[in-house]
Amino acid sequence: MKAAVLRAYGSPVEIEDLTLGNPGPREVRVRTAACGVCHSDLHVQQGSLPAPLPTVLGHEPSGVVEAVGSQVSYVKPGDRVIACLSVFCGTCRYCLEGRTNLCGGAATLRAPGEPPRLAKGKEAILPFAHLGGFAEAMLLHENAVVKIRDDMPFEQAALIGCGVTTGVGAALNTARVVPGTAVAVIGCGGVGLSALQGARIAGAGRIVAIDTIPWKLELARKLGATDAVNASDTNPVAAVRELCDGGADYAFECIGTATTTQQTLAMIRKGGTAVMVGVMPFGKLAEIPMLDVVIQGKKILGSMMGDNRFRVDMPRYVDFYLDGRLRLDEMISARFELAGVNDAFEKLLAGEVARSVIRFDA
Repeated sequence: MKAAVLRAYGSPVEIEDLTLGNPGPREVRVRTAACGVCHSDLHVQQGSLPAPLPTVLGHEPSGVVEAVGSQVSYVKPGDRVIACLSVFCGTCRYCLEGRTNLCGGAATLRAPGEPPRLAKGKEAILPFAHLGGFAEAMLLHENAVVKIRDDMPFEQAALIGCGVTTGVGAALNTARVVPGTAVAVIGCGGVGLSALQGARIAGAGRIVAIDTIPWKLELARKLGATDAVNASDTNPVAAVRELCDGGADYAFECIGTATTTQQTLAMIRKGGTAVMVGVMPFGKLAEIPMLDVVIQGKKILGSMMGDNRFRVDMPRYVDFYLDGRLRLDEMISARFELAGVNDAFEKLLAGEVARSVIRFDA
C-alpha cells in the first residue's frame, strides 16, 4: 500500500510503498477513506513537535473495517469507523477514572519482539499517534476506533477524529460552557471554529471570534460567532472586554503561542475561565501573571483532545452534524489526493485553509 512517510524533520514527506501486517487478536485493519490535515502533523514535519522517525503522519482518519483479529467483537468488516489518537487501554488509572483521553495507549502497542504493524522491507515504520492516517490502510488496536452511522460522509467524519472533537469538546467537556454566557475564541482554524460551534451548541449568548485573516472571521460568523475581531488592526483584549461588558466568561486559546496565551487570560472577567487548547511547540513557555489569576479568581484549564471519551462523544458529534447543529461542510477548504500532502501542508502554513482533507477511494 502507499503511504506518506516523513524521514527527516523539515523535509517533505515521501509517498512510499509499505507493508501492513495482519491483524493480531485485538487489532483491526481499516481501509482509509479520508484523513484531515492537522497543525500537529505540520508541527511534526517542521520538527517543533518531536516524534520518532521514520513515521507515517496523519491522525484524523475515517474509513471502513476490512479485517479483524480473533478477539475483536466491537467491530466487523464493513463497519464505518473514525480512528482516534486517544487510543485507550481500559485498565490504567486514567481509564478507570473515566479520563481515557489521558491514557496514552502504550499498552495497546505490539510487544517488543513482535513484527511491526507497518514496515518497508525489514525497516519498521512508526504510525504517528498510533494511527498513520496518511496511508491507504491502517492496522490499529480495536480501542483506537469508534463505529459511526452508515449515513455519515467520510470527509466530515474524518474532521471529527481530532480537530472537531478537540474544539467542541473543549467547550462542552472541559469548560462546560453555561447557556447565556460570553465566549471568546482566539484562532479560527479547524479547532477554533469547532470550539465556537461547541459554545453555540451549549447556548452561549455571545461568541467573539478572533483572528488576523478576514476570510476566516467571515467563516466564523457563518458558523455561529456573534462578533469578529481582527487582531491585526485591533487590540483583541480591549475589544473583548468592551463587547463582553468587562470580559468573557470563557476564552479559548486555539493557536498555541505565548502571546495568545497571555491574551486569553487577560480577556476573561473576574472568575472567568481560560481554556488552553492550542499546542505550543516543544520547549516554548508563556509568562503568566499569577497575581492576576489569584486576586481575580481566574481559572486556567488545559484541554487535551477536548477531554474526550471518544466512543461516547464522536457518535454524538456525528448526530450533531446530521441534524444540522454542527456544521462541517463549510470547514473543508480544500481536498487533496495522497500525493498532495506536501501541498496541503503549504496551504495550512500559509493560512489558506480552515481544514483540508486527504481523500482516498473508499
